Amino acid sequence: MAVSARARRPYYGWILAVVLGFTETVSWGVLYYTFSVLIAPTTAEMGWSRAEISGALSVMLVVSGVVGLGVGRWLDEHGPRALMTAGSIVAVPLVIAWSQVRDLVSFYLIWIGIGIAFAAVNYGPAFATMIVWFRRDRSRALTLVTLVAGFASTVFVPLAAWLVSVQGWRAALVTLAIVLAVLTIAPHALFLRRRPADIGLAVDGAPLLAEDAVATATPELSRSFREALRHPTFKWLALAFALYALGVGVPVHLVAYLGDHGYSLAFAAAAAGGIGAAQVLGRLLFAPLERRLPPRTVSLLVYLGQPLALLILLVVPSEVGVIAFVLLFGAARGMETLVRSTIIAGLYGPRRIASIAAVLTLATTLTQAISPVSLGAVYDAVKSYVPALWALVALSCVAAFAVYLGDRRPAR
Repeated sequence: MAVSARARRPYYGWILAVVLGFTETVSWGVLYYTFSVLIAPTTAEMGWSRAEISGALSVMLVVSGVVGLGVGRWLDEHGPRALMTAGSIVAVPLVIAWSQVRDLVSFYLIWIGIGIAFAAVNYGPAFATMIVWFRRDRSRALTLVTLVAGFASTVFVPLAAWLVSVQGWRAALVTLAIVLAVLTIAPHALFLRRRPADIGLAVDGAPLLAEDAVATATPELSRSFREALRHPTFKWLALAFALYALGVGVPVHLVAYLGDHGYSLAFAAAAAGGIGAAQVLGRLLFAPLERRLPPRTVSLLVYLGQPLALLILLVVPSEVGVIAFVLLFGAARGMETLVRSTIIAGLYGPRRIASIAAVLTLATTLTQAISPVSLGAVYDAVKSYVPALWALVALSCVAAFAVYLGDRRPAR
């Protein structure tokens, strides 16, 4: 009877996927996407330049990537519950401190602290948890988390803008800190678990047999951290992930680029916002695509999507061309988040997945941090984004070549 009742209940891994999708939405919304809304009012009150303010976000990303190395080791040994709960608890007073900031040094110190907290609550811990809890349905679980969290900007950018308009930016941040506390601390503390064996199950919800109990610490035979770093695929994947991540700067400057080419502000803003929606569409398409094509082919196609989209933007100067760019660029970037996780899990297994992924994530974090600044520097030098976009086309093609060499998962 107990087995029958358990069979009727949904696998707890799916509950974790929903919970993490929800908390990732809130964490990304408050700790990342709200930042863009606060730039203008902060500049108006404090007199800091936009470059000075934006630099704090770049510092946060670098700190998050470096701290992620330690986060990965913790996750492999202890699981996500204490880590993500602590990250949410620490983030709340930091957001409140942000609301009270009076000088630039304190502003940067606060964002260094947010970078530490962000490393504990971003996609890294969530993806590592899904990889441990799922094998057969791993892609579907990762897709579910990113689908829900894909609406972080859709929800929190307008929410933050509305709060600023009715409360002012300082009070708005206090409100958002309360939202962060209420909606993330308790879910992390109450729902997260390290592995299926903690609730008497094997991966994917299969019954945990007594003779399997010895193997519960490593549910799949997989590579150690050192084995992964020495694996011939690792350097190619690090190169591919890092170069592809340079594309993160394009949406930051897209409105300005389109404005320089004669498009209206309304159309340019809609195009920039449409990239987020296209990312959700790409994630919906990922699982069917993965079922029908060999893994290596999927990776190559997804990585070729970025340079092809940029080519369309450069050589098809029309509203139709911009719309095609938005759809392809957004869909490719949405799927790449999933491709990256499935490659790492497929090649190296879940045993030290968080530590391995953290090293690769550090490479992408560094290029993500420099990409918006680099695009802006090119524009300042030559008064055009075009040379930088052509360079991104070339570097994205190199990324596609590198991922094809690095993704050596066998065809299903």
